[in-house]
Amino acid sequence: MRINFFVFIAALSLASCTGDKEKKDSLESEKLLKTVAIPEFNADSAYFFLKKQVDFGPRIPNSAAHVKAGDFFIAQFKKYGAAVMTQEFSATTYNNQKLNLRNIIASFEPENLPAGRQGKKRILLAAHWDTRPFADKDSEKPGAQFDGANDGASGVGVLLEIARLISINKLPGVGLDILLFDGEDWGEKEGQQNTHPLPPGLREWWCLGSQHWSKNKHTSNYSAYYGILLDMVGGKNAQFAKEGYSMEYAPSVVAKVWSAASRLGFSHFFINAQAGFTVDDHKFVNEIGKIPMVDIVSYDPIEGFGDFHHTRKDNMEIISKETLHAVGKTLLHVIYYE
Repeated sequence: MRINFFVFIAALSLASCTGDKEKKDSLESEKLLKTVAIPEFNADSAYFFLKKQVDFGPRIPNSAAHVKAGDFFIAQFKKYGAAVMTQEFSATTYNNQKLNLRNIIASFEPENLPAGRQGKKRILLAAHWDTRPFADKDSEKPGAQFDGANDGASGVGVLLEIARLISINKLPGVGLDILLFDGEDWGEKEGQQNTHPLPPGLREWWCLGSQHWSKNKHTSNYSAYYGILLDMVGGKNAQFAKEGYSMEYAPSVVAKVWSAASRLGFSHFFINAQAGFTVDDHKFVNEIGKIPMVDIVSYDPIEGFGDFHHTRKDNMEIISKETLHAVGKTLLHVIYYE
C-alpha cells in the first residue's frame, strides 16, 4: 500500500511537472510564432515558373528544350544569390538510350557547410525537372510527347518561388539546398517487361539523377538534417497521402510537414492516410545518401496518381494555383520554424 501511495504521489508530481512544462513549451511556441517572419508564398509567381518550363516544351533529356530549361534554372538561382553547382553525367536507359543529364544544386548560406557542424543545420528541398519521353498511359497516343506540367514542372515551380523569397527574406539560422534531379522519369514503359539488365551500381531504371547524386554528392561529406521531395504538387484537387518510404525512413519529418499543413488549414490536401511505397528520388536519398527525406507526391489511396499521369492530359489545364499555394506555404512554415 505504501509503495503504491508513493507511486501515486510521484505520478501526481510528474503530471504537475509535465503540465507546467507543456504550458511553458506552449508559451514559448506562441512567442516563436510571433517573432518568426515568414514570407507569403506567391502562387502566381510559382505558376509563372511552372508555365515557363512548359513553354520551353517537354524537357526530355538530350532535347533543346531540356538544355534551355536547365540553363534557365541556373540563371534564376544565381539571380537569387544562391551558390550554384551542377553535376553533368551520362546514363543509359532501359531501352539503351544514352542520356546527357545534369543535376542542379542551389545552396543558400553555403558557409554552413559541411552539415553536422555543431549548431548548423541544412535542409534539402528537391524535385525532378525532366519530362517523361512518352505518354505510355495515354489510351490514344502512348508514344506521344507531353507537357509534364504537373509531373516535373510543378515541383520546380514551387522551389523557384521559394528561392526567390529566400533571396529577400533570409532563413534564420539554417542553410538550405535546393536540388533539381535530372533523369527521374525514363523508366520502363507501362506494362512492359524489361529484358535489358541493369548496369552495375544502378538499382532502378528510374531516378537516374538521384541515384547518381546519392553516390556522388556535390560537396564532400555533405549531409542534411532532413529532406523534402516534391513531385506532382500542382494538380487540381490534389491529395498528398503519407507515402510508404517516407514513413519508413523519416516518420518524424512526415509528422512535421503534415502537422504544419494541418495548422495552416490544408488538411484536405495533406490527408491523414498512408499510401503505398513509391519509387521516387527520395528512396535513393534515404537508402544510399543516408538523409531522411519525405516525398510530397500527389496520390489518392483509391485512384492512384490520377488519369493525367504519363498522358497528354498532364498540361496547364490541370494545374491549380490553390494547390501550389498550399504546398509552398506549408514548406515555408516548415523551414522558417527550424
